[in-house]
Amino acid sequence: MSRTILIVLYTLISLLNSVNAQIKDGILTDDGAWCWFSDPRAIMTHDGMVMTGWVKKDGSIEAAEFNPVDGSVDTKILYPQLEYDDHDNPAFAELPDGSIIAMYAWHGSKRGIIWQKTDQSGEVGTFSSPTIIRPGIETLLPHFPRETFTYANPYYLSDEKTLYSFGRWIGYKPNWIKSTDGGNTWEDEKVIISRKPFDPNNRPYVKYISDGKSRIHLVFTDGHPRIEPLNSVYHCYYENNAFWRSDGSKICDADELPFETEQASVIYKADSVSGRAWLADIGLDDEGTPYVLYTRHPKETDHRYHYSWYNNAAQKWEDHEICKAGRWFPQTQPGKEEREQHYHGNLTIHPSKPNTIYLSRQINGKFEIEKRITSDKGKTWEVIPVTQNSIYDQVRPFIPKNTGPDDPTIILWMENHRYIHYTDYDTSIRYQIEP
Repeated sequence: MSRTILIVLYTLISLLNSVNAQIKDGILTDDGAWCWFSDPRAIMTHDGMVMTGWVKKDGSIEAAEFNPVDGSVDTKILYPQLEYDDHDNPAFAELPDGSIIAMYAWHGSKRGIIWQKTDQSGEVGTFSSPTIIRPGIETLLPHFPRETFTYANPYYLSDEKTLYSFGRWIGYKPNWIKSTDGGNTWEDEKVIISRKPFDPNNRPYVKYISDGKSRIHLVFTDGHPRIEPLNSVYHCYYENNAFWRSDGSKICDADELPFETEQASVIYKADSVSGRAWLADIGLDDEGTPYVLYTRHPKETDHRYHYSWYNNAAQKWEDHEICKAGRWFPQTQPGKEEREQHYHGNLTIHPSKPNTIYLSRQINGKFEIEKRITSDKGKTWEVIPVTQNSIYDQVRPFIPKNTGPDDPTIILWMENHRYIHYTDYDTSIRYQIEP
């Protein structure tokens, strides 16, 4: 069924129910979790379906195909009992022939990266058996001597007819690999960002977004906010076999990689008053302008959400605080010190409406999801509750990437029945479809 037909059906159903219009919501799974550095964790396909996935409590990796018209969910276990760790959720990319790539990895393992592919129907039940690869072992590891594979972020560039995947792999650093045959073979492994001299303990965190044609944007930090006392936020983009700052000046060619964080454009330069930063999401408008969501932490119990966008005319990043978000959401056990004090409720940007975001913040002791809309580039916000008076914390919202302006807006998020740690959780994945 084509996306156009699905949109028409969805519109007709909405019109028929217009007198008593109700928000459609439900549960995709009562056993699933995800992190926010292996993305896109959900995509809208050309057929108007949502492909997403998660990690179950037994460590199995599960993919799901969700039909927003009738609410049906078809699932398939991609890898049984891989690892009980929410970092391992699959990320997805749709290829021009309609097939879908899923990629994921163990957390901090030497075992490698896993990829699977559907047939051209893109149906979840057609995912192939898992294939494990360990790129860079021979070419990169001698120069960046730390082997640890975590995350996968696949993106296809139509101008190059190339599939890219990014993750924290060799050297404990952001890496890429490329495929020109739909994932059957991978090549040109590179370390993208690294301090000089090489520091095996430093790990920049990166969020990616692509225009699907020629450009992939990267927004990244110096490292982990638990480790870096002043964790800043930077931006650059890849295009035409080179990396560029926000203003279009060149950082380096791809064959000159890696570059250092400070060589990119600064979005936020951390200081001891405003606090160290961490990332949430990045989006693009119709003209390719990047919009970034990130957090500042003046105190570990005081998380602040920020909205930044690049002003091409002024050639600078505009930055606005959205709101205070509360503290971390992991349920710290009595007598224990919280291990993940920077795990904010998280926030995401609408893929085709960068003036619209969805966030999770602490309200009356629980984390709730809100929709926020700005008409002045982030200076002020209209607030619309998505969840209220919840029994459990509602965190890590996400809108499927590739959602177009005429597609229904589908908000996905995690509901935490229990979340002690990324290896100790009982969570579900919920959804809401806006009327």
